Amino acid sequence: MANANAPVAGSTDPSVIRNFCIIAHIDHGKSTLADRMLQVTGVVDGRQMRAQYLDRMDIERERGITIKSQAVRLPFTSVDGTTYVLNMIDTPGHVDFTYEVSRSLAACEGAVLLVDAAQGIEAQTLANLYLALENDLAIIPVLNKIDLPAAQPDKYAAELARIIGCDPDDVLRVSAKSGLGVDAVLEAVVTQVPAPVGDADGPARAIIFDSVYDSYRGVVTYVRVIDGHLSTRERIAMMSTGAVHEMLEVGVISPEPVPSAGIGVGEVGYLITGVKDVRQSRVGDTVTSQRHGATEALGGYRDPKPMVFSGLYPLDGSDYPELRDALEKLQLNDAALVYEPETSVALGFGFRCGFLGLLHLEIVRERLEREFNLDLISTAPTVNYRVVMDDGSEVRVTNPSEFPGGKIAEVYEPMVRATVLAPSEYIGSIMELCQTRRGNLLGMDYLSEDRVELRYTLPLAEIVFDFFDALKSKTRGYASLDYEPTGELASELVKVDILLHGEAVDAFSSIVHKDKAYAYGVSMAGKLRELIPRQQFEVPIQAAIGARVIARETIRAIRKDVLAKCYGGDITRKRKLLEKQKEGKKRMKMVGRVEVPQEAFIAALSTDESAVAKPK
Repeated sequence: MANANAPVAGSTDPSVIRNFCIIAHIDHGKSTLADRMLQVTGVVDGRQMRAQYLDRMDIERERGITIKSQAVRLPFTSVDGTTYVLNMIDTPGHVDFTYEVSRSLAACEGAVLLVDAAQGIEAQTLANLYLALENDLAIIPVLNKIDLPAAQPDKYAAELARIIGCDPDDVLRVSAKSGLGVDAVLEAVVTQVPAPVGDADGPARAIIFDSVYDSYRGVVTYVRVIDGHLSTRERIAMMSTGAVHEMLEVGVISPEPVPSAGIGVGEVGYLITGVKDVRQSRVGDTVTSQRHGATEALGGYRDPKPMVFSGLYPLDGSDYPELRDALEKLQLNDAALVYEPETSVALGFGFRCGFLGLLHLEIVRERLEREFNLDLISTAPTVNYRVVMDDGSEVRVTNPSEFPGGKIAEVYEPMVRATVLAPSEYIGSIMELCQTRRGNLLGMDYLSEDRVELRYTLPLAEIVFDFFDALKSKTRGYASLDYEPTGELASELVKVDILLHGEAVDAFSSIVHKDKAYAYGVSMAGKLRELIPRQQFEVPIQAAIGARVIARETIRAIRKDVLAKCYGGDITRKRKLLEKQKEGKKRMKMVGRVEVPQEAFIAALSTDESAVAKPK
């Protein structure tokens, strides 16, 4: 039997391989359980061990969340004495990173469904469970944190059993923190997860499920081999692009990269080809041998559709080329990120970027600033609208500045199907919140006597800003939210322009529902009055829908005391000086331009999410 942890000479027998991932809601203990598995299998010794070992990015460790899936190879000797090779993938829990989870599931045959014994099933638990069932994975239900004083393992085991359709006694009970019951989970993986199947003698086929950019070694591609065998120094072809490369290194991750002679059916490993162009290693592509290669590609992944759009601009215009290169490198790590160049009168050259949600936007921006030393400003997030004109033509709007003038027949906005899980005492406040956000109740189910699941259709634009914060505050943090896109619906939407001294500032424009336009206009005008410094002349700030002004604030002019040196004398001397000043102000007002300082842009746009919901 091959020693699973040593560099492998060839490939491992598929019958002893088990590929599984850990799926759960945020903070239910996925990364901690992964840590204990690393220790139990002896892959990481006590000296090297640290909490959340597989969370490699500083930003993951600081925020305490997993952003990138991580694959690791574990040797495990079961009770019958057989040594198995377990390929474990730790996945993110946040709804914005569901795409990462779906890619990880495609590389596995089983999933450990982890539920917090003190909190029970949450919205994202259900979403990830349905993803796993779609992929026909073997589900191993596990209750974590059973040593907490507030844990109710029997209650939540019954809840889990009812949803999955198993016996409550089949639900494993562990404490990932102390390591209690982790051996039983690994034993269940060996017995319940099927071994991978594939044609070992057929043409090589492997699916790319992740890739990262290493500044020294180029693109590192993570693959799951379905058929055949990939060995080092072999020439491989990418089936979607036809690009051919020589494999400089192939190996497995245990948990650091371990080079090997090759990887075979069912194995999860990495390839290094020395390629520097990030576009040549697309996630979801099929890798095959150049000679006697496969003719039929594997089914890839559905391309993720960006839900939220925001402009990213460098504070210093000369950093534009660096921002472009940084986005290109980041897109390899993050296949869900899309971007295209755009210009703004106020902010100069930048990129319009598409994200899966607000957290995704925040993480991408923070990674760009940290990893590439960029100073960035992001515009207010918007969603993708479809505008149908009177003449039947259609316009796609991802930026308020693209909103067309002229006669508009209909404006369609994206809708989502939201699932909220919460204690039953908060039903009233959740319903009230959803109704103020233009929600439509689809149905309501009791998971147990004190926990309820509410299903709503809501406009995506109402969810992406501060819906989750409002939901948490109304339910004292007990509610959980998951959502998925369900198409689009016609709505009464208008574009609110902010005019400074009669000129529209595109960075402050926004598309809002007709009922909220006035509140947005008043809020934004009031905010800018405090943020923009006073000029030598009076500056009007107006919020307008088309040609109709709906709100106005005025920045008073700075007045020099021209009468300071005028001691006594005739009143006409004073009048003459004041008239002269008045003429000067008038002339200045005609030619004057209002310079909006960068700090005002940052302050106005960073708090913009709450501007619609909380008017002054």
